[in-house]
Amino acid sequence: MNENMREKHPSVPQVAVIGTGYWGKNLVRNFYDLRVLVGICDSDESKLHTFKKQYPECLSFKSYEQVLKNNAIRALAIATPAETHGDLVRRALLAGKDVFVEKPLCLSIEEGQELVTLAKERGCVLMVGHLLWYHPAILKLKELIYAGELGRIQYIYSSRLNLGKIRREENILWSFAPHDISVILGLLGEIPDGVQAQGGNYLHEKIADVTVTLLRFPSGVKAHLFVSWLHPFKEQRLIVVGDRKMAVFDDVEKKDKLLLYPHCIDWKNHIPVANKAEAQPVPLEAEEPLRAECLHFLECIRTRNRPTTDGEEGLRVLTVLQQCQEALEFKPHRRPVTQARATRDCFAHESAFIDNGVEIGEGTSIWHVSHILKGSRIGKNCKIGQNVVIGPNVTVGNGVKIQNNVSVYEGITLEDHVFCGPSMVFTNVINPRSEIPRMQELKPTWVKRGATLGANCTILCGINIGQYAFIGAGAVVTKDVPDYALVVGNPARITGWICKCGAKLEVNGGEADCLTCGKHYKKDDDRVRPV
Repeated sequence: MNENMREKHPSVPQVAVIGTGYWGKNLVRNFYDLRVLVGICDSDESKLHTFKKQYPECLSFKSYEQVLKNNAIRALAIATPAETHGDLVRRALLAGKDVFVEKPLCLSIEEGQELVTLAKERGCVLMVGHLLWYHPAILKLKELIYAGELGRIQYIYSSRLNLGKIRREENILWSFAPHDISVILGLLGEIPDGVQAQGGNYLHEKIADVTVTLLRFPSGVKAHLFVSWLHPFKEQRLIVVGDRKMAVFDDVEKKDKLLLYPHCIDWKNHIPVANKAEAQPVPLEAEEPLRAECLHFLECIRTRNRPTTDGEEGLRVLTVLQQCQEALEFKPHRRPVTQARATRDCFAHESAFIDNGVEIGEGTSIWHVSHILKGSRIGKNCKIGQNVVIGPNVTVGNGVKIQNNVSVYEGITLEDHVFCGPSMVFTNVINPRSEIPRMQELKPTWVKRGATLGANCTILCGINIGQYAFIGAGAVVTKDVPDYALVVGNPARITGWICKCGAKLEVNGGEADCLTCGKHYKKDDDRVRPV
């Protein structure tokens, strides 16, 4: 960077790119265009000579040690072979540099944990290059999923195929799959509890060229990953299947990269019948993902905020990759991805907090950073997601599913098979004040068997939710909800009636029928009851 640049942008981070090969040259171009590139480092002198001609104002380094000793360089972007990442990142953090490293973070879980800890201790930004999280299509897809546009996610399929980019320091799984694993973990908000994989080694006896991986998640979702560098054409596609709509992200497609298919399945004579619909293109902002990623790194350097794809996220992806590798080496297993606390009857992730005096039924699983407070009772075969708080003194029935970021406070009772969607909210005091203790004024809330509470809905305290009622996403419920009612809006109002199976009922006079499962109901006095 020349002196004029420094005068115009005295506070911009000074970035050096380490490695100028297949992908490194793109980082060089972007950081240069963003006017923060101060140096380029590569062991290949011919490459350095070429880049010196193209970027004459930038410093060139053949030695990584020279870069680390240069106090003017504040941050490094590392794009070297994966096997070198761990060592280069560690040395950069020890030198006090902020680090952007291309995927994967490194090649072992233990080393990844050390790097994440070191970054925290040194106060350095550590960001991993999971590029798809800066792609407008993936960001929009996540928004649609969290808004419930696709309905309940059933399975995900990804394919990343090409001819070429063949490596010898890593197999196809470690080369191609990190991007897709990162996206799948982020879209689902959970990590798999089971992994299977198989592959083929065709060009080298010990290096897989093609792999197919199956990930099983606690929510019941399954994801398939197909990666290959022995494919006749390039394909980069992610398919997300929900029970309302299906989404297709095609990164090779030039025009419509994200499509929604409002296909649905009807049941006729107890036989599923597919109803196909035309694809709906989703409008997207035109932005180069790599530029957005580089800008995000620079912003994190300036603000000291955690990157979207920080070291912790990179470690989660690394952990799943390691599980896939173990399965690929004919060690298939079904167990939590990270070490966890498990008993003969139930499972709790090692990061979960469970107080004394808690009862947990057989087959129940409790995931990351959730807290079960004293006096609470949880039934059998429940699925408790991440960052969930239950209690104290709460009763949860059998087969209950509580998705991520939900707090079930004292005074709330969930009967069997209740579903609590992501980030939905319970209250237990009608007029809370921070300075006035009101724990003696709790108003109980009762959620009856089979009810569904949609994502981001709010349930005010002191009311009852009827059995198999369905609360729409984002609804604010201020009064009792009868059995089988479908309520939406703010304040929530009844807009229809719903079957035990979750399908909307067809109501004619005093009769109501489910066209999906065939159940029959009677309707009278604003109530529905099964016959």
